[in-house]
Amino acid sequence: MANYSYSQLIVWQRAMELVVACYELTSDFPLSEQFGLTSQMRRSAVSIPSNIAEGRSRRTRNEFLHFLRIAFGSGAELETQIEIAKRIGMGKLINLSQVENLLEEVMKMLNTMIRRIQPPREIRDPNAANEASKAIH
Repeated sequence: MANYSYSQLIVWQRAMELVVACYELTSDFPLSEQFGLTSQMRRSAVSIPSNIAEGRSRRTRNEFLHFLRIAFGSGAELETQIEIAKRIGMGKLINLSQVENLLEEVMKMLNTMIRRIQPPREIRDPNAANEASKAIH
């Protein structure tokens, strides 16, 4: 793997923007949700760049891949929590939309990175295995 910091990764930078947007969104949630949805959403959002950073700092391909998958899972959690917030009428729609758009972008980046980093034997689509092999080498 190349020798550079996690902070140089575009996905980490965008995930950090997602954290800020999530904090702004949840700051408008009722105080009664401070230890409920507010806390859950913030922790899920913070987990994404944190796991990208931890995985990148481990400096092995397998560990990086492991932590990218955890970050992706945290993104899925946040996606679910955003849907809950929408369904119960919490948050401003413009802020919800901003968080959703950032999350979608980060999830696409993570998915692409995971596909390119994972060993070809884990990929079920033979065409994707060839693309991933070319991207790694």
